[in-house]
Amino acid sequence: MSQRREFLALAVGQSVPLSELCRRFGISRKTGYKWLARDEVVDRSRRPHTSPRRPRRPAMLGLL
Repeated sequence: MSQRREFLALAVGQSVPLSELCRRFGISRKTGYKWLARDEVVDRSRRPHTSPRRPRRPAMLGLL
């Protein structure tokens, strides 16, 4: 996460073009812009909010 903070500090300061920063940090420009667009620096969970194969709670209780 310190890499992201350093990237954001340099990007916000605009001392170096974003494409150059992305090359230096080994990330894509798409990722660089995504990091800039986020408000928080912490990583987000990649866990899905819902699962299409998971049965709904009332249906599970009816089976018991």
